[in-house]
Amino acid sequence: MTEQNATPYDGLTPDTILDAMESCGFDCDGSLLALNSFENRVYQLRQEDGSFVVVKFYRPGRWSDAAINEEHAFSFELVDHDLPIVAPLTRDGQTLFAHNDFRFAVFPRQGGHPPDLEIEEHFTVLSRTLARIHAVGAAGQFQHRAEFSARRLGHDSRQFLLENNWLPLELEPAYETITQALLEVIDDSLPQISSNIRIHGDCHLGNVLWRNDAPHFVDLDDCLSGPPVQDLWMLLSGERDEREGQLKRLLDAYLPFYELDLASLRSIESLRTLRIMHHAAWLARRWNDPAFPLAFPWFDTEKYWASHILELREQQAILQEQPLSYLR
Repeated sequence: MTEQNATPYDGLTPDTILDAMESCGFDCDGSLLALNSFENRVYQLRQEDGSFVVVKFYRPGRWSDAAINEEHAFSFELVDHDLPIVAPLTRDGQTLFAHNDFRFAVFPRQGGHPPDLEIEEHFTVLSRTLARIHAVGAAGQFQHRAEFSARRLGHDSRQFLLENNWLPLELEPAYETITQALLEVIDDSLPQISSNIRIHGDCHLGNVLWRNDAPHFVDLDDCLSGPPVQDLWMLLSGERDEREGQLKRLLDAYLPFYELDLASLRSIESLRTLRIMHHAAWLARRWNDPAFPLAFPWFDTEKYWASHILELREQQAILQEQPLSYLR
């Protein structure tokens, strides 16, 4: 779908939210708390019986109904395999609802806190859970969700920023040069990745809540067809020796449950670079949404773009190093 309205949530008032909930059979008492979300709008509401639910209003124009329903179906498929996924609630066989041009889904509230990857048990259980998610993901295909590609995340992001004059004039040549060089390397490295499967797509720790000795995945909004390693590399941080140690711990727990193509590990830094490029373009694309200047006041400054270019140059140097290794 094509995104057109830069301020798509202007009409999403508290009354509209409560009316939307009532329209699909949820009796709320008026207590409403906005949760941290920018792409969509997410609220916690208390029902008349004292229980809590979370409602997510999808950004208009971003996904088709078919794509959202496919996200929900994937959630239920994972739940059917006893995986700790927070799936949407159903009313009359439906999980996607509409009210006043807004589309939304309702979820049970999930308590918890982000996993602490310094705790061996957290790291091990999270790795095993991701492997089991990927095993289910490999057993089917998406028909309507996006597909991971360097074109969409890298080339299109670069083109958008340059064509819309987002960079300060004096920094534009440096950005053009470094991104062209990076994308040439990435275009050569990504074909090494084996075929895509259904993956989480945005597997940072903010989307995982630890509770009852298990990691609960609370958001499949970015699920797509992509390489499994895309869900793994965001669990790695620190200096090279730290990341290699984390990678060994991760894969020692992961590989008994899903057979990852180990050649894809060579693409980790290419994937990281694409995420860096895409994030900058995402902020620019959303800048007319009033929530973004409030949340990211440092964006759209010369200092930000200078720092962004420096980060890309650092990635260029890392891409010239030997990739992370894993020894069984």
